[in-house]
Amino acid sequence: MREAGSLSRRIIRSMVALALGTTLLTLLGSYAFYAAWFLLSPNSFPGPDSTSDWLPTPLEWGWMALTVAVALGAAILFALKLSRPIVTPLNAVAESLRQVAQGNLSVRAGSDGHPHGEAAQLVRDFNAMAERLERMERERRFWNAAIAHELRTPVTVLRGRLQGLNDGVFEPAPALFRSLLTQVEGLGRLIEDLRLLGLVENGRLDLRLELTDLETEVAAVVRAIEPSLREAGFIVSCHVDAQPVLCDPVRMRQALLALLENALCHAVPGPLHIQVQVSQGSCHLLVEDCGPGVPEALATRIFEAFQRGETHGHGSGVGLAVVRAIARTHGGDVTCRPSALGGSAFDLYWPV
Repeated sequence: MREAGSLSRRIIRSMVALALGTTLLTLLGSYAFYAAWFLLSPNSFPGPDSTSDWLPTPLEWGWMALTVAVALGAAILFALKLSRPIVTPLNAVAESLRQVAQGNLSVRAGSDGHPHGEAAQLVRDFNAMAERLERMERERRFWNAAIAHELRTPVTVLRGRLQGLNDGVFEPAPALFRSLLTQVEGLGRLIEDLRLLGLVENGRLDLRLELTDLETEVAAVVRAIEPSLREAGFIVSCHVDAQPVLCDPVRMRQALLALLENALCHAVPGPLHIQVQVSQGSCHLLVEDCGPGVPEALATRIFEAFQRGETHGHGSGVGLAVVRAIARTHGGDVTCRPSALGGSAFDLYWPV
């Protein structure tokens, strides 16, 4: 408030000084001009030669005082009118900044009247910054809660079973060790997925691009996960163009594995089709399932981390976010649309 008031007073003082200087310069300059003219050419002026006649009369002094007063009043009014659209937005932004510094990220700067030009732009920029900070804070809290939720289940299972082994409740057996290993592998995948999302967020995910035979890469991923898919009742079919494309094969295997694990967790058993096609300068990696599909309202948000629909209650919740991160790092994207098989079609594409 003090800085804004100081700025307003400076504008008023400057306008008053300008008006006073202009008025005095006009009045006194006129007298100086005619005095110099009289001294240089006295014959040009009829009437008595007394210089006392050149001095202002009381009426003239009154007129000059009135002129100066009117000029100063007008200067003050114009200064107030000029300073209000400048000082009010600055004052609002300054007050809002103090509240933001105190942790109130929901505050927004407002101003009386309608600021114009740079003042209005300043208010808009501040409000945009505050909105982004508030959104980032919400996302940070959401991520902290979601990560804690995802880590709690496997850690609880591991602790319980290890405690049971230590207390002799469970007998050491290969099946128990495989179960523990599965929990550890799930934790490892979640940590790696979160690490990848962090790298992408900071622009530090480096790709090793090379001409890749995606037919070989797709076959390797399918071989790794096909026993689990077959056991769950899925019938996998593949159609892959033989044309080599430029990509990071490790990241593409990771993206395809995430899409297949997503189908394993959320799709109903049945046909599962994988297709890789190069057309119009883009390569499309398509995974289609036979249901139940993704609601249209969720299809636009399903690639955000920890987003699930009513039927999406399993998995870490970051697999599809990893797929989108890999696609965008390659300069492409991923979409979800209805499948010809009756379910969902996840289309990962990037320019080649």
